[in-house]
Amino acid sequence: MEQQETSEDATMTRIGQAVMLLHAGDREEARNRFGVLWAEMGENGDAFHRCTLAHYMADTQDDPGDELAWDLRALAAADGLSDERVARHDPSVAVRGFYPSLHLNLAADYLKLHRPEAARTHLDRARAASDALGDDGYGDGVRAAIERLGRRLVDGE
Repeated sequence: MEQQETSEDATMTRIGQAVMLLHAGDREEARNRFGVLWAEMGENGDAFHRCTLAHYMADTQDDPGDELAWDLRALAAADGLSDERVARHDPSVAVRGFYPSLHLNLAADYLKLHRPEAARTHLDRARAASDALGDDGYGDGVRAAIERLGRRLVDGE
């Protein structure tokens, strides 16, 4: 068990390093590192790792269709997660807290792809799941982004 946790920590450390590159503006290097990690873990790797990696890999994509594909992978991985698995990484987090952001990202993807009905569907799901968000900076930010995207959808009609 100890070795598995060390391996999981190493994977999350590597994902975190790529996320830092992404946030620093080096999308290409982040995309490359995420790609290596994805190749190592594969479609059947740990669901928590796949969800996290795919969620951030989507942000490195230049093509909206590719971004959508990665966000769909993140959602599929989240659907395979348990609270027990997430708690091994952070005991204060529950899987249901992932869904507002995951659906928000999908709504934004569909809007970029000029598919407003699909965007509305995922925006509605993001809103419905937002009760899982805490009253903190992260939760406030996701709720604000949901409302901003909702206004964009209304203005686009």
